[in-house]
Amino acid sequence: MGKTNDMVVLKGEFERSIYKEQPLSEYTNNPFIEALPPIFSEDDVLDRFMVTPRINDQDKQSAMNIRYHVLKRVRNFIQPLPIHFEVERRLSTLIRRGYLARNPLDTTFLERVRVLHELREEEDTSHKYIDGRLNYIRSTADSLSIIGISGIGKTTAIERLLLMYPQVIKHEEYKGQPFNRTQIVWLKIDCPYDGSLSTLCKSFFKAIDDLLGTRYLEKYGYLNRVTSTILLHMTSLASMYGIGVLVIDEIQHLLHSKNDQEEMLNFFVTLSNTVGIPTVLIGTSKAEKLFKGNFRQARRAASDGAIIWDRMSEDSEEWEFFLETLWELRCLKTYSELTEELKRAFYYECQGITAVAVNLFILAQERALFDEDNPNETITPQVLKKTAKEDMQTIQPMMTAIRTDNWADMIKYEDIMVNLDEAMLNHKRDAEMEGRIREAFKERQNTIEYKRKDTIENLSVEVASLGIFDSLKEKDIKIVVENIVEENPIDTEFLQLKSDVIQQAIALNQQRKEQKVEENVKKAEVLPLLKLRKQALDKKQHPYELLKANGYIKNPLEEFY
Repeated sequence: MGKTNDMVVLKGEFERSIYKEQPLSEYTNNPFIEALPPIFSEDDVLDRFMVTPRINDQDKQSAMNIRYHVLKRVRNFIQPLPIHFEVERRLSTLIRRGYLARNPLDTTFLERVRVLHELREEEDTSHKYIDGRLNYIRSTADSLSIIGISGIGKTTAIERLLLMYPQVIKHEEYKGQPFNRTQIVWLKIDCPYDGSLSTLCKSFFKAIDDLLGTRYLEKYGYLNRVTSTILLHMTSLASMYGIGVLVIDEIQHLLHSKNDQEEMLNFFVTLSNTVGIPTVLIGTSKAEKLFKGNFRQARRAASDGAIIWDRMSEDSEEWEFFLETLWELRCLKTYSELTEELKRAFYYECQGITAVAVNLFILAQERALFDEDNPNETITPQVLKKTAKEDMQTIQPMMTAIRTDNWADMIKYEDIMVNLDEAMLNHKRDAEMEGRIREAFKERQNTIEYKRKDTIENLSVEVASLGIFDSLKEKDIKIVVENIVEENPIDTEFLQLKSDVIQQAIALNQQRKEQKVEENVKKAEVLPLLKLRKQALDKKQHPYELLKANGYIKNPLEEFY
């Protein structure tokens, strides 16, 4: 129970429905689809993924101890890559096509709800024939598998893509008719480390509870029920809330389970077929084992095509662009040119894995900062090699296995195994896309709009990371930042903007605190019993006596005799 309660659930925005005209006829007259954002363009995705932390000349001249902290901003660096666009396109169609057979205005949808209600009424026996009863109701739900090595950016990418959509949409009226619905566009849960299917189902209920304040985990999660019955309740909630896509991360953990693998694979097939939710399964190459040897499950798990997410190759456009952009985020006093020798050394140590590359870049600068033998603070191939060897020694066996194509060793470190042949085809196919991204990226860096967005992004991160605004959410801080950046000229100093944001945020934080106090006072006035109880506890009295003195508790002898 503790593990489920400790689960961190990704949360998005809540919105009221605004229905939009659809470019495709099959998407019309479906409120679940019409309430979604418009189909995203490549520019939309590029803007969302372009996160370049701000490190200016003033930062580079700061004291050594200050620059040590500035370096950590690089952790927020995300470079748009061709695969991000591919995943976005797949996700976009997955969500919309999944709603085609779940249009809440169709009679088939209402019939589905009726059948589910009947099955829930007959819960003790319904699990025996749930598949048969729902089999005649068509499902347009597909599945997508994303398989890739650890540290390549799968989870970061899918979370940023999901956050481009509101998570919950509240419907009240559609085309002049009452339409009271709560739509959950997406849910993301992590597969439990022990690979337990029952814990995975509990995570599903917990995710909905965290979003909507419901108690489904308590209601359905802890009773002694067979998996089919739990699936029945998941199906019911999926229909009730119009869940657009269910993302399950770290599915390789299912290999740790004592469950039969056939049972686990059938679970995912049923989830897509019967529950009718499109699913995205994300995992390391270990997860490929789950689908090998069983054609039906392999086909269903990748009904919309599996995406093999491999590391960047050394001679690819995307690696060149990634490294050049990352290199601009140096915070050392001396300028170091990115030579061919440095590029080769960098790739040798990180092998095109984004998380390893970013960490190596940060740690190499830290080493250059504090190395007395390197007074000019330069990054050299020797510095990179020493950093990898001493500061990243835990991953060296894995890196060596990749570097030498040693399949025997790769089997020991299955998280880094991937179908390299298939991934190489992706590199060739994406070369044209990479060129377009590079052009658009450079074009945006020179526009006022990009500079404003860049300032807003970095200011929001820096101010939120101060951790002193206990009554404000991240989106509240971002609104303050946006207002101040828009009001000021584009050449206003970053520190001046930051100072203004902090002042306004402090004032807003205080205002929210006072509002909360007023609400609590009003609540106490509305609930006099609670007010009296508080008074009694403040005076160290038993509440019973004070309630009796104020006439809320009568004397039983006088009342009944």
